[in-house]
Amino acid sequence: MNQPAVSPTLDTLFQRTLMRQPHAPALLDPLNKSRITGHQPRRMTYAEADTAIEALSAHFVESGLPANSVVAIQLPSTVEFVLTVLAAHRAGLVVAVLPLLWRQAELAAALNRTAARAIVTMSKVDSVSYADLAMHAAAEAFSIRHVYGFGTDLPEGMASLDAVLARPPGTTRAVIQDGRKAAMISFDVTAEGFRPVPRPHFSLIAGGLAMSLEADIKQGATVMSAFMPMSFAGLASSLAVWLLCGGTLALHHPFESEVLEQQVNEHACDVLIAPAQLALRLGDSGLAARMPTLRNVIGLWRAPEQVAASEAWIAPHAPLTDVYLFGEAGLFGARRGEDGVPVAVMPGPHGAPREQSGSSIAGEILLTPKGTLGLRGPMVPIAAYAPPHQVGETLTAQPPRDYVDTGYAARIDRACGAICITAPPSGIMAVGGYRFLSNDLQEWARRLGQGALLTALPDRFSGHRLAGRAQDNARAREALSELGLNPLMVEAFREITNN
Repeated sequence: MNQPAVSPTLDTLFQRTLMRQPHAPALLDPLNKSRITGHQPRRMTYAEADTAIEALSAHFVESGLPANSVVAIQLPSTVEFVLTVLAAHRAGLVVAVLPLLWRQAELAAALNRTAARAIVTMSKVDSVSYADLAMHAAAEAFSIRHVYGFGTDLPEGMASLDAVLARPPGTTRAVIQDGRKAAMISFDVTAEGFRPVPRPHFSLIAGGLAMSLEADIKQGATVMSAFMPMSFAGLASSLAVWLLCGGTLALHHPFESEVLEQQVNEHACDVLIAPAQLALRLGDSGLAARMPTLRNVIGLWRAPEQVAASEAWIAPHAPLTDVYLFGEAGLFGARRGEDGVPVAVMPGPHGAPREQSGSSIAGEILLTPKGTLGLRGPMVPIAAYAPPHQVGETLTAQPPRDYVDTGYAARIDRACGAICITAPPSGIMAVGGYRFLSNDLQEWARRLGQGALLTALPDRFSGHRLAGRAQDNARAREALSELGLNPLMVEAFREITNN
């Protein structure tokens, strides 16, 4: 009897490289990890990583987490994040990624919306107690049964995963490795509000393929990821790209420029994946002389409407690939030519690589009847963005939709036929990569009192920045703290409003 073809999972990709080169370097921690988390940096081969993944996976099983249940993860960009994601998948669990900048209210909402059975965090990140944050959020989530943590001084009731890594693996369970199974849940903010976005393995792998093929990443490359992994783009650009190339993943917790350059040179990195604005800044200051081993740079644009007006790339030894991000809906990439300027992106199906005839279709770009950008393809979770049923029309069949409307305003250039992205979704603000509704900004401004000024202005580095008088900025930070915002988020606003 013929067995149906099964698409690979992330763990399948990991084990393929493990079988081929078990003693090759797999994971490299940030050099400044001791400052970030209190842990010493780790360097792990594929065999060592596999042992750690097996131990964590066995612990999840022994803890009683049922197959297909959700485990939420709020971790920095360190080795522990990668090990936990792969261990959860090996145990048959679904991973929900929680951004570090979230406040307790958002954490609790995400845990409740996904019915998460467990949460994994770090004791401290940049001196902020994430263990306490997780415990308080878990207390508001009915479904949470286990709270796990890496690090020291964990609160009572939180199980130590460092202790799990220090002992031999225990019980395992057989899990069918099928790329069509759910792999992750990320979270988006749209005009309709907070939205969980589930994805199968093949969708995440498709995102990684779209980037790695367009950028021409070689097999066995050493990839430096300086983009937070707590989103679809973050996971695709780090975990998926690494597993697809079968090389080494070096992690950088954003962002310290001197440490980043030291890591790139010490590990002889071939590929740098970073926020696009950061990449362009590095390219402006003698990239070839300072980081001679680089052969590819991938810049991720959280504000894709800014790509066309960006400056030219001036480091020909390491071509730049622009990756356009549309929240959690999807992405596409376009490698710049020899002149270093952004290339025109045409509507319709696009391959990976884009300019190669006969290449596999990575997705499709279209202009919707509303004059906004639509996406379809294997990485786009159409069902997660389906429009809500109209009130009173629950028995009426809804018109079929096979694309996601990103909400980004767009038009077709009459001269060349390229698609031009002109504005972000209305009602959505992005400050330092943190998306929120503009109504939230009005609420924060209301907390400042009568006569105060707080507004969001366009910013080419962070999407938007908060602006106001100096005394209002200080009061804004107090208001954010009163609203229960994560301390790191308050500090992010401090840096942005002081610029």
